[in-house]
Amino acid sequence: MFRRTLATVATAAAVVASLVACADQPTAPSASNRRSTTASDETAVTPRTVRQLAASRGLVPLERPRHIRPALVRLGQALAFDKILSGNRDVACTTCHLPAFETSDGRSLSIGSGGIGLGPQRTQPNGVLIARNAPPFFDLGGMRHLFWDGRVQLDSKGRVQTPAGHRLTPRMQRVFEFGAVSALGMFPVTSRAEMRGDGGNELAAIPDADVDRIWAGLMRRLGAIPEYRRMFEAAYPGTPFSEMTFAHASNAIGAFIVDRMTFANAPWDRFLRGDDDALTPRQLEGAETFLTLKCAICHDGATLSDDQFHDVAVAQIGPGEGNGASLRDDFGRMNVTGDPADRYRFRTSPLRNVELTGPYGHDGAYPTLRSFVEHYSESDQRLLSFDPSQLDPASQGTLLDNAQDVLAQRDTLLNGVVLSPEVVDKLM
Repeated sequence: MFRRTLATVATAAAVVASLVACADQPTAPSASNRRSTTASDETAVTPRTVRQLAASRGLVPLERPRHIRPALVRLGQALAFDKILSGNRDVACTTCHLPAFETSDGRSLSIGSGGIGLGPQRTQPNGVLIARNAPPFFDLGGMRHLFWDGRVQLDSKGRVQTPAGHRLTPRMQRVFEFGAVSALGMFPVTSRAEMRGDGGNELAAIPDADVDRIWAGLMRRLGAIPEYRRMFEAAYPGTPFSEMTFAHASNAIGAFIVDRMTFANAPWDRFLRGDDDALTPRQLEGAETFLTLKCAICHDGATLSDDQFHDVAVAQIGPGEGNGASLRDDFGRMNVTGDPADRYRFRTSPLRNVELTGPYGHDGAYPTLRSFVEHYSESDQRLLSFDPSQLDPASQGTLLDNAQDVLAQRDTLLNGVVLSPEVVDKLM
């Protein structure tokens, strides 16, 4: 079994390597596309103008992470691609975060345990959908809040806060080396719909609240494979496998994500570091437009996300999170904080590689990037006239009639925002 896993990892590594090449080493702009250095076009946007605007909005280059132990990355990669972490051994982390789909799955709403196939063609015999869109793995080391509702977060004292509360012990916390992303792997494995399944395996028989036993059960599975024991002990020198917890596995998955999915040499990074030719004239014009509108209020910093939560009037589709009278609503951040003011607020998406990672919104309600950018123009009217026919067939009949409730708490930043088609073109 483990030899098959290693073969899968080797194949996936080649795909991951291609992602690195695409994201960090794009083809240089041709001479005809590069910024003209002549004075003939006095109206052209200058690199200096855009760089000054970026600085004033707090946009900075992304930095590469510090060196990470190769043995830890190898372990994390093996675990991320191994279905052994799911109850019925039918789902891996990368089933919903596929390199072939830019570390998402190309679906509005993912399909976890019991699904058949991969990507947009994946189906579930019982029609079970995950409540939210699978966010990509890119640059998560730079984020303090993970998951759409931020339920895994790094607090101001550097401690990782999670839904497990005290069950994530101080001893387990000390294992985490990469902030919130180290705890990312702890929770999909406990979800029945995502990975654990409803029956047919020893993990599904454990009560939902008993996450300690779920994590311990996974470590027993891994410990039964000698090669995994060797990989764990190589990744954590001096610690015998018998003293490890699932925090060691989750931290390794975080190491893989941070090491292989941090792309800090994009044209935008090179531009911010002083390369005037890194962006084409059209890109400079688009950047100026982005930076002079309200976009950069929420999409700032190195990741182009304020790492905060906003109600941007996204249509609610899918099974929801058990909220509201219908039990099909999703109250977003309120599910974490309990504060009614956080209802319908979701984390600001980072914009790096955003062109690749549709569908968009917490539930993937917008299939194309352009449709999501256009949504921000008179978003109240866009929500009221949302057309579910643009969705995949499995989601088309799941639109929830909660628009008025969502609009009652829509972020006031969106008031009065109207984008012409020409402005949308520039933002794209």
